[in-house]
Amino acid sequence: MQVHVRSSHLIVVFLFFFVSLSFLRMRASRQTFLNLFCILWLLLLLKAASCSPLPSGDDSLPPLLPSGLYKGHTCVGCVLVVSVIEQLAQWHNSTVKAAVERLCNYIPEKLQGFCYVLAELYGPHIAELIDREMNADVVCHSLRLCKQDPGQPLCHLYPPPKVGLSTAIWKAKRILKTSKDLKSTTRFSNLCAFPLLANLCEKIKYVIRNKLPFEDFDGDKFSTFPTLRGYHWRGRDCDDRNTTVYPGRRPDNWDVKSDSNCNGIWGMDPKDGIPYEEKFCKGADSRGVVLLGDSAGAHFHIPPEWMTVTQMSAKSFANLPMAFTDELDWPQFSEITGFLNSTIGGWTDSLYLRLRRRNRCNHRDLQNISQNGGSSRNLLNLMKSLARNQLLDNPAIVFYATIGNDVCNGNHDTLAHMTTPKEMLSNVIQALRYLDSRLPNGSHVILTGLVDGRFLWDNLHDRYHPLGQLNRDITYSQLYSFLNCLEVSPCNGWLTPNETLRNLTSERALQLSNVLKEIARSEKFGNFDVFYMDFPLRQTAEEWRKMGGEPWQLIEPVDGFHPSQVKSRTKVRGSQSGRDASARIGLAAHTACGAHVSCSRDGGGVLSRETLTLSLPINKTMVKTLPMSMPLHLTSSASKATEPPPHPSLEQFLF
Repeated sequence: MQVHVRSSHLIVVFLFFFVSLSFLRMRASRQTFLNLFCILWLLLLLKAASCSPLPSGDDSLPPLLPSGLYKGHTCVGCVLVVSVIEQLAQWHNSTVKAAVERLCNYIPEKLQGFCYVLAELYGPHIAELIDREMNADVVCHSLRLCKQDPGQPLCHLYPPPKVGLSTAIWKAKRILKTSKDLKSTTRFSNLCAFPLLANLCEKIKYVIRNKLPFEDFDGDKFSTFPTLRGYHWRGRDCDDRNTTVYPGRRPDNWDVKSDSNCNGIWGMDPKDGIPYEEKFCKGADSRGVVLLGDSAGAHFHIPPEWMTVTQMSAKSFANLPMAFTDELDWPQFSEITGFLNSTIGGWTDSLYLRLRRRNRCNHRDLQNISQNGGSSRNLLNLMKSLARNQLLDNPAIVFYATIGNDVCNGNHDTLAHMTTPKEMLSNVIQALRYLDSRLPNGSHVILTGLVDGRFLWDNLHDRYHPLGQLNRDITYSQLYSFLNCLEVSPCNGWLTPNETLRNLTSERALQLSNVLKEIARSEKFGNFDVFYMDFPLRQTAEEWRKMGGEPWQLIEPVDGFHPSQVKSRTKVRGSQSGRDASARIGLAAHTACGAHVSCSRDGGGVLSRETLTLSLPINKTMVKTLPMSMPLHLTSSASKATEPPPHPSLEQFLF
């Protein structure tokens, strides 16, 4: 595909006509918007090269950019992409130009045109510099996609060239002769000035800022579209034209005529005239699952095959549009609210699935209200997107789980930017008071302690990152240093060779966990009780080691920071082998809530992991639980109604 580009403005023009054509041909279908979202997101990322970082403590967003997308992230993205191109050429013994074309061909077809435009703009310059044996750091600095602030060091992922990084960059810039095209690429005109793009920009900002579904026709905060904060994040709406129909509500007149709570149970048993909802759900103590969390709760994940050239193919990038429109999060596989079979390793065994397995009346009653960068400082605004009506809805089990960001930041003076115990107390109390004004009576809130992140450096620092596996040249220690230099590290306090700083960060995390523990002991609320539980990462690692695994497998391989899908797998196997259930935070919290599972308490709302049990008492509620084999869609027509299968034995409810 030959595309002649003389300035970055042509990219915007190309995109404008691409958007126009797409809307004319496809009437702005869901998939069209999905693809356009990805393209505009990438353009905004490029524009971010000329933007300044967000001020410390300011949660507001700049006019065009989502929070966190600024020049440091652009530099990281450039270095990763150039590294992949270089390794593709090496692995396939091809030219750099052929490697660029190969990479574009891997991307989903509807996004390839945009990839080729960028390839035409940057490709010749990248090829020329790589052919002169200049590494990705030098290439990206010379393209002005990596920048050096006054008084700051030159950040690099790879070891500096023999001539020195500054000299190599100077030579690279002379080779490129400071092309006008390259100058303009970091100075995009206002992308959102075009009429169609302006609307798209507003949609992007709406989704990112409010954490509410993009497609929600009745405004009940539930959607029939999976991504863009749709049903991957919240239970799927079954009637998006009726604001009184949504997951989690109490059934309207036992759902004789329609399915008002979207659990698939409605109609009347023609044999005895009893509504199915009443027969199977009355007295079942149905509860929804809500997670208020951070990127760990949202299940942040970058597929390692995106940057491992030995595994790379078109199949590797098939999920790229979905991943981008879910903010690189995979809540549908997460530990608390996951409901789909995992496609990213391990398998899904969430708290929601466990509750649903015991009580099918809980079907679709889930909300994952998490965001990348979530902390006690911004969670109060985030939880305003909670969908719960105190009068009409079922109670909920709510996880408050910001396990790291109150001590994690990318600032060089990281200790000064950590949440203090006093601030933590104030933030959490405000959040709980807000929840008390929103949650139905009989709900439960579980405060999850902060993780001890020293585990990360201890188990990863000397291992090779996926990007360094081909040539064995990039370790996690190098990646952490690169991110720290750019001030975009997810956690400067733990991802550092400075042992003293790592210990101080863990000390602050323990202090904040103690604040949560004290809140659970002393604070009382009208509509819910409060529990506290540790986040036992090291105990989970020990379980995994006993099963023959390695601790580093519990961490996401690309970012070297977040819990991986394997962690859920550890919990499942641990329970099946009769090992200590303390490592299974989700089920332990379910145990705490008394959802037909007995537990002991260490007084004052603090759960003792050592005393948790998984016994399921035989009681009337269990007998009334909907059989697991029952079809989820029961017709209300007497002529078509079929007799539900008999109740299974109680043993069938035990996992």
